[in-house]
Amino acid sequence: MARLIDSLGDDARSQADRWPLWSSVCFGAGCCCYFILKEEPATWPLAAAGLALLGLWLVGRARGLPRAATLSLLMLACFSGGLAVAKLRAEAVAAPIAPADMAPTQIEGWVMDVDSPGQNGARIVVAPVRVRGLTPEATPERLRVTVKGVPPPPGAAIRVFGILNPPPPPASPGAYDFGRNAYFQGMGGTLFALGPTRAADLAPPPWRVRMEMEVNAVRYALAERIVARLGERTGGVAAAMTTGHETWIQSPDLDAMRDSGLAHILSISGLHMAVVGGFVFFTVRLLVAAWPWLALRVSGKKVAAIAGLVAVGTYLVISGAPPPAERAAVTASIAFLAVLADRRAVTMRALAAAAFVVLLLRPEAVVTPGFQMSFAATAALVALVEVWPRRIREFAAPWPIVMVQRFGSWLLAACAASLVAGMATGPFAMQHFNRTAVYGLIANLATAPLADFIMMPALALGAALEPLGLGAPFLWLAGKSVDAMLAIGHWAASLPGAVQAIPSAPAAALPVAFLGILFMCLWRGRWRWVGLPFAAAVLIWPRPAPPDVWIGDGGANAAYRQGEQAVVMRPAVRQFASDLWSRRRGLEAVGRSSEGWTCKRSFCAPEGREGALALWWGKVAPGAEQMDQMCRSAEVVSVRAVVAALPPSCEGRLVLDGADHARGGSVELWRDEAGGWRALWAAEVRGRRPWSGGGTD
Repeated sequence: MARLIDSLGDDARSQADRWPLWSSVCFGAGCCCYFILKEEPATWPLAAAGLALLGLWLVGRARGLPRAATLSLLMLACFSGGLAVAKLRAEAVAAPIAPADMAPTQIEGWVMDVDSPGQNGARIVVAPVRVRGLTPEATPERLRVTVKGVPPPPGAAIRVFGILNPPPPPASPGAYDFGRNAYFQGMGGTLFALGPTRAADLAPPPWRVRMEMEVNAVRYALAERIVARLGERTGGVAAAMTTGHETWIQSPDLDAMRDSGLAHILSISGLHMAVVGGFVFFTVRLLVAAWPWLALRVSGKKVAAIAGLVAVGTYLVISGAPPPAERAAVTASIAFLAVLADRRAVTMRALAAAAFVVLLLRPEAVVTPGFQMSFAATAALVALVEVWPRRIREFAAPWPIVMVQRFGSWLLAACAASLVAGMATGPFAMQHFNRTAVYGLIANLATAPLADFIMMPALALGAALEPLGLGAPFLWLAGKSVDAMLAIGHWAASLPGAVQAIPSAPAAALPVAFLGILFMCLWRGRWRWVGLPFAAAVLIWPRPAPPDVWIGDGGANAAYRQGEQAVVMRPAVRQFASDLWSRRRGLEAVGRSSEGWTCKRSFCAPEGREGALALWWGKVAPGAEQMDQMCRSAEVVSVRAVVAALPPSCEGRLVLDGADHARGGSVELWRDEAGGWRALWAAEVRGRRPWSGGGTD
């Protein structure tokens, strides 16, 4: 025991320069706490607490308080500051949200960008100028519109008629909140077009809107040229990796990339910024070194760092600056700034600074899968760099031996990096996406040389030279690399057991796993392995029994559990929501059988037996005879409309109508031992927040 205590004391004393790294963790924890609150806090107490604690820390440092006291004040100040910054950010982005249950309406506006396609067709982002039925003050700033046919390009003035809804709420209680994400993106609603998109005559837009449209028009034109050069299949993937436009990616290829663990290559993030920035850095440094006159007069390393900063900024603009690309650009920029300041570029301090900057600008990122996965993976890779043994340089050795040794070293490093990054991101993939790619390590190792040394540099050169008509040879090379990557992805996805489905753990498991991963990365010494069981919390945390019934938002669809299957009442309606719920609960979604059911245009109920669920999805309330039929045939009756009165046969049945769905959203139901039902509504988990209609204060 004495040796154990001494070992722990030695480890704690060796962390002297590591304790400040936890300040960014505390700041992120404060941001996270804001988003898990059920009620919106007032602004001034959070801001006052943050300023007061920051002042106490500054006074404590000036007065020479013990290091333990100043560190404690720093952590408290960062935690409180995270809460305050998240609240201020929510107030800063507040904008009108489209009302629910509007009649079909017409909108006129400017096409800002072409978004990734959805299940129902192409999608565009529109800055509305007029929305019939809404005042200018109630008109959302941005709308995501699903259109028919070919989407209009950025900069087009359009008129479209369709169904306008607010951003979708969670598909099930505790699931990812799409409405919250849309709120911070300024997306005030979604519109499903019922007719063709027509040209409109609008007044010139504000200069900010015009500038954004012009940049997006250049991006979209570049994507179209890449697709024209390489064909829709290969060019669609290349365009997504260059400009962020996923319009042309085919569904089989996207599924194969996901199942093989290569989908991260399609999203512009850390890999892309690192390869492009690193390629420019080393190329410029080599060119400076090759010119002796210039090499004697300037620092080649610093000139290359400036070129890397320019390359990262340019790539950020071309990619459309999605949140993952912004985070990667901040991290890469801090690394290049460290080079300019004569500091080490790849350190935990640089990563902590990058996390601080990202959360200061976009505190909502802390609850997104992209932020969690990217920073967990980067922290794990930096920790690996810190412990990786330095290679001994030989005085003299035959070049074949040197080449074999260096290839072996690269292969070992690549395996270790892929393994460490995969283990760090595994808990988040399990919790958010309920799947893990079994052969992801093999697929990523096979793809890494292509992506790092051929595909990304060729795409960067091809995209830069294509407007001049000189990008053809580089795009051809990039296209061959994309074809090889797709072949690897389809091969890995076709292997037996390529994807393992994993139900989501309780919500508390993911923060525990995140802290366990960070402890293993930030702590030095043998005691870092104490964090391993906590890092595996998502994997080992016991799963509760899955619900017996799920009813989607608005009561338009529902499902009930039958063994290990989720029987979906309307498989073709809002399929994304039913698939998401069944995956989260570890169930296999199957369609309802056509036999044993009485189904009409507006409802479906069990026939000749007592079933678990009857569903009325019509917008007009059912009559007494129809309610009587559903209550006699099912234990749970869900009605989309508001029911004024219930027949006697509904006594002892659980009946949920439109008023319940409007108030609570989606719901999960469990049978209790007494024969009743226990309900968990999405609104209970979501709380009264600005993105759920609860206001900012």
